[in-house]
Amino acid sequence: MTAAYHRARALADVQRWPEAERAVRAGLADEPASADLLIFLSYLLRMQRDYPGALAAADAAAAADPGSAEAHAERAESLLALIRDDDAIAAATEAVRLLPQRPLGHLVLARALASARRFEPARASAMHGLSLAPRAVECLLTVADVERDAGNRAVASQYAKAALAIDPASTYGRWLLAMLDGEGLQVARSMRGLREVARDSPAHPDVISMTWPIRSLLAGLRRWLPVAVGLIAVLTLIALWWPPIAGPARILAALFPAAVVALAARVLLPAGRLPWRCLRLVPRLLRRATTGGLVTLAAILAFLLAYASTGWWWCSAVALLGVPVLWAWGLAELLGARLDDPGFVHALRDIGAGFRQFGAELADWWQTTRRDLREAWKDKPDQG
Repeated sequence: MTAAYHRARALADVQRWPEAERAVRAGLADEPASADLLIFLSYLLRMQRDYPGALAAADAAAAADPGSAEAHAERAESLLALIRDDDAIAAATEAVRLLPQRPLGHLVLARALASARRFEPARASAMHGLSLAPRAVECLLTVADVERDAGNRAVASQYAKAALAIDPASTYGRWLLAMLDGEGLQVARSMRGLREVARDSPAHPDVISMTWPIRSLLAGLRRWLPVAVGLIAVLTLIALWWPPIAGPARILAALFPAAVVALAARVLLPAGRLPWRCLRLVPRLLRRATTGGLVTLAAILAFLLAYASTGWWWCSAVALLGVPVLWAWGLAELLGARLDDPGFVHALRDIGAGFRQFGAELADWWQTTRRDLREAWKDKPDQG
């Protein structure tokens, strides 16, 4: 390794990413084909969330040394960040082929497979990597990640705790365990863990994660509340022809809001004020979408209660009309939560470019077809 590499590594160890990048680029000025420097440059750019630049550096490293498993693994990491799962799987598979006795390729392959929702091979790859380094924190956390994505929260917690037993200061391990606690409705413990992680990284607090009680509540209600509102609307419609069914419909219209309030109290009260404070700090679209979802939810519940107390059929109809609005806010929330991710934004731009290209090709096809039809009509021989 060159002096430039060692200097950059020392800077990276204290997370001085821009200075480490400058040191690597200075080394590349003398050795432009150094695969080691190009791999490290890709890593540094990825840490700074410049994923297209990281991919370009990893591509250059793989071209400089096609037999480098590290180059292909780093390339897979960048592709994964850019949400190009199939390409990431291919690159990680090549890294495993080149260096099967090290966990590096197996771990990134497991993450790529999990991102593609292929959980069984992802689990097998993660466990193989763990078998090669049983006490490696990264291996344990990768298994935990895969199990969490697969919905096996208890198993994921087990591996996350094993990783923290080896390295109690692991920031990602503590964050992961806090999120797993939240998914298990251990709300107070989850928020305490997230608060401690944020306290240790005051320059980069994960405010979006700390709003999970509010966003999880809305996500859950978006799944089952439309069914409840739809049921009440159907019963209300039936009651127009068969009045005895109106009584049960009004009882349900009172019970469902009560259930929502109970669930909200179960999630939001133990969380305290922290999620609401953090909501003010999240990206604007996410903040507006979450607020809009809460207002829409309150309006739906208010109309359900109005129907329960008055029996006016149009109240349930208005509540039903609020369901697509609630879903629309949910879509906006999903976008807002990811718009600060450069990889997601880059993927959206690629999709937009694909649609624009398709539109241009469609317009060109139509122009060509019209021209061919006109020419064919002109050339048509006279009949008789």
